[in-house]
Amino acid sequence: MVDVTTTIVITRPRDIVARFSADPSNASAWYVNIKSVDWHGKPVVAVGAKTDFVAKFLGRTLRYTYEIVDFVESERLVMRTAQGPFPMQTTYTWVDDPSGTKMTLHNSGEPSGFSKLAVPFLTSAMRRANRNDLAQLKALLETQ
Repeated sequence: MVDVTTTIVITRPRDIVARFSADPSNASAWYVNIKSVDWHGKPVVAVGAKTDFVAKFLGRTLRYTYEIVDFVESERLVMRTAQGPFPMQTTYTWVDDPSGTKMTLHNSGEPSGFSKLAVPFLTSAMRRANRNDLAQLKALLETQ
C-alpha cells in the first residue's frame, strides 16, 4: 500500500489557501507533474464532481479521473480515482496555524500488478513529489 502524508505551513489565511488548492482547475499551477485538467460538466468543487487529469510521473504519462467524495469548505477535500492506473485517494486538510495555514496532503492507494512490486519506490517518489508540490503552492500563494 502507498500511504504518504506531507504537511506545510503557508503564510496566508486558510480560506485563500483552501479555495485555491481545492480547485482542480489550479492543479497544474502547483502540481509539477500535472499537465492538464478537464472537468466533466460544470467546473464546481462539490461532492460528485469529476475531473480528468493528465500527469507525468516517473517518466510515464498517466491519465486518471478523480471524483470529489467529500468536501467541507476551508477544512477538507477528498478525491478518489474513478478511473486510472490504480485506486488512489487524495485528501487535503487545512487548519489555522499561528503563521497562517497548515495544509496537509495525504495520498493512499493500493497498486496492483507490476506497480505493486514497486510500492517502496512509488512511496518515495510520491513523498518527494508531494514536498515539491506543496513548496510550489507555498511560493505561489505567498507571492500573491
